[in-house]
Amino acid sequence: MPSFLSILREPLVHFLLAGLALFGFFAWRGDAVDPASRAIVITERQVQQLAANWARTWRRTPTAAEIDGLIRDYVKEEIYYREGLRLGLDQDDIIVRRRIRAKMEFLARSELESEVPDNATLQALLDQRPGKYAVDTRYSFDQIYLTAQDPQVERDRAAQIRARLASGADWRMLGDRIALPRSADNIEQTRLTSDFGTEFSAALANLEPGEWAGPVPSGFGQHFVRIRAVRTGGKPQLADVRQAVENDWRAMTATNREAKAFQALLDSYSIMIAQP
Repeated sequence: MPSFLSILREPLVHFLLAGLALFGFFAWRGDAVDPASRAIVITERQVQQLAANWARTWRRTPTAAEIDGLIRDYVKEEIYYREGLRLGLDQDDIIVRRRIRAKMEFLARSELESEVPDNATLQALLDQRPGKYAVDTRYSFDQIYLTAQDPQVERDRAAQIRARLASGADWRMLGDRIALPRSADNIEQTRLTSDFGTEFSAALANLEPGEWAGPVPSGFGQHFVRIRAVRTGGKPQLADVRQAVENDWRAMTATNREAKAFQALLDSYSIMIAQP
């Protein structure tokens, strides 16, 4: 990456420095100038960040000419942004509001993900579903396979099979052909993951035996699944499965934790609503 001194020798940087000099001159003369909207300072760190972002995209260090282009584009964006703010284009604009909301929600979620549950919380979750985390859990189940198709077609076919099952139809006559067996006995969860994929094996850990459920996604398409039996091995230790339990805790509590975070912000506001 070019050094800061070499960047200073570039024509565009000279142009920017000249612009700053003119700003200083007019400020000295006493003309009305708003520093917040009329002064653009490109720091060495910003140039390095622009170059780093470019390098991550293109997998190589930008040339001096390309850095000129990055700086020029940044200045153009900054000018249009400030002029837009000066004209009040950010006011009462639903698109701007939604983008700011999306960014704030992203920041809120990032903050939530930094939260670390204590051992007691994770142990309680592990105690609720030990079979999900036991490495030698085995399943016996029946499955009805549906070939992957257009999402709407998949939904329609799933609804038809659900209705046929409810009416007592022979499940062996439903669905599509697949090389995997319709019925499986005493299959380890690791084998399930290998044959059907992670989503399928994870879904089985949350199903109740005896009832048809689905559709459940796999690496092949969709399945209706009926678990006939679950044989759980020894109860796993939290230290051995902590990451898996913590991942589930984050997924299960994300909505509630986000609601609490928003409530804390809401409580700091005074809300007045005019009644029609």
